[in-house]
Amino acid sequence: MVRLTTELIAKSRSHVKRKQGPSSQEYLRILTHLHFSNKNIEDIGDISVCRNLSVLYLYDNQITHICNLDFASSLTHLFLQNNNITHIENLSHLQKLSKLYLGGNKIAVVEGLEKLTELRELHVQNQRLAPGEKLLFDPRTLLSLADSLCVLNVSRTNIDDIRDLRGLRKLQHFSAADNKLQQVADLEDVFTHWPELLEMDLRGNPVCKRQKYRELLITVCRSLGEIPAIFYPENVT
Repeated sequence: MVRLTTELIAKSRSHVKRKQGPSSQEYLRILTHLHFSNKNIEDIGDISVCRNLSVLYLYDNQITHICNLDFASSLTHLFLQNNNITHIENLSHLQKLSKLYLGGNKIAVVEGLEKLTELRELHVQNQRLAPGEKLLFDPRTLLSLADSLCVLNVSRTNIDDIRDLRGLRKLQHFSAADNKLQQVADLEDVFTHWPELLEMDLRGNPVCKRQKYRELLITVCRSLGEIPAIFYPENVT
């Protein structure tokens, strides 16, 4: 098993290249950005000495559980896309987190984000779900994100209804491509609750085949007249 540890960090190429400068322990303490993508990492060990981390890149690995990040109170960006994560957990101490990337995992429920009141971007697209499953949202998480979340990507997650998301009143960018959204009326209802919406991506949904769906949705979106929405025709790839 490849585990992310302080020893592994110290042996990394970026650290080896440091011929002069602080000691290993001091270097770990002042480290702000950590790049360990595509390293076959399966587990996050004790890296609490890296207490000044603000950006952590762990995408394209084999991680199954989010753990041992309680120390990272300065973390603002967390990249965990394309792993084997099934649950969103152990993030409550990351209260400065503003961008969370979890696309390409095996997450069926968006939950455990109640303490992340500064989260502005949430990317949970392209989950590898079991047949018949669709991405769901815990109401407590939605309530906690209502005043902060500006960007949400739920593309390719088998969702067929977004009415539970209407409380995300600060949303500006919404991506829900390649899902199963069908009802224009349901989308109209939601978009009336998103007064700051600037862009949306609905390509690949059945609703795109509805007559004049674009005109109907633009009518209810107050901000779309200033910055054009991203509406893709059904035949665009």
